[in-house]
Amino acid sequence: MTRKRASIKDVANLAGVSYQTVSKVLNGQNHVSPLKAKAIHEAAKQLGYTPNHTARNLRAQRSRMIGYSWVTAKADPAHHILDMFLTSMVVEAEAAGYHLLPFPYREGDEALISSYNELIVTGRVDGFILSSLNYNDPRVEFLTAQNFPFVAFGRSNPELKFPYVDVDGAAGLRQATEHLIQRGHQRIAALAWAEDSRVGNDRMEGYLTALQAAGLPIRPDFIARGEGTYEFGLAATEQWLTLSPTERPTAIVAVTDTMAIGAMRAIHSNNLMPGKDVAVIGFDDTPMARFLWPPLTTIRQPIREAGHKCVEILVNVIEGRNVEPQSELLQPELIVRETG
Repeated sequence: MTRKRASIKDVANLAGVSYQTVSKVLNGQNHVSPLKAKAIHEAAKQLGYTPNHTARNLRAQRSRMIGYSWVTAKADPAHHILDMFLTSMVVEAEAAGYHLLPFPYREGDEALISSYNELIVTGRVDGFILSSLNYNDPRVEFLTAQNFPFVAFGRSNPELKFPYVDVDGAAGLRQATEHLIQRGHQRIAALAWAEDSRVGNDRMEGYLTALQAAGLPIRPDFIARGEGTYEFGLAATEQWLTLSPTERPTAIVAVTDTMAIGAMRAIHSNNLMPGKDVAVIGFDDTPMARFLWPPLTTIRQPIREAGHKCVEILVNVIEGRNVEPQSELLQPELIVRETG
């Protein structure tokens, strides 16, 4: 039969002290009388006790792991923006002595929180980077209550204070809309996400602000809200193009390049040319944008910088170098090509 491994409590019982005292003495963290220290060491030797270094590391040391989970985009399997974001985080984390630990994103508040709680309880991560944030995000409330290190790529409710990095989507779509207005466009339509999208609402704020500043009317029939897909951009633009040339939009801004590409397809299908007959501006500057015909004017996100900043801020929080929640709002850039 295999002899049962001695525990720290066995050592404590034999030495006549508490198991906390045994732990501290064997780790060199407690000053006790030489006689008591000798009794503890002799008890440990007699029982053949050896510390569980793995468990001790989980309790007393950092795992050097950063947890990250994301929502997979079912409509767009080639998620280039996510690829760039992940790559930049991996590089920055490695430079700081950490590694990224990806884990599944589970739908539903309880299942979602359960994933994060399990990683905290088991000591497998030192902190989290959150993405795909929306209003009333349960992860923000949970991690704040747990006082566990995290930083978010994105914002949530304005009243919630937590460390985040975000791209100023409103500034991006404002630049796009102002650019079209300066080129003489007055009937500018928008392809947008649904109204419950926090990111989508941020971007649309820029579109609305630019129209108001120019004294142009905000037309609900020129705002199409739905999934950020090629198919949605195609269908919405097809509908606008059924209007007469004097009534239809002369320009379209989209909250994603994918929707903008759908709009371009609809324009081509109606024997029109994007940029010449109907201007189109996307958002993201995905790699294919420059290779389209004509090349797509779009808003470029500083996505690599966002990944670096997320890791930098989180490591500062983990290592106690930040007291107040730190936030970074990064500015996007309008990339002018031939469609707008």
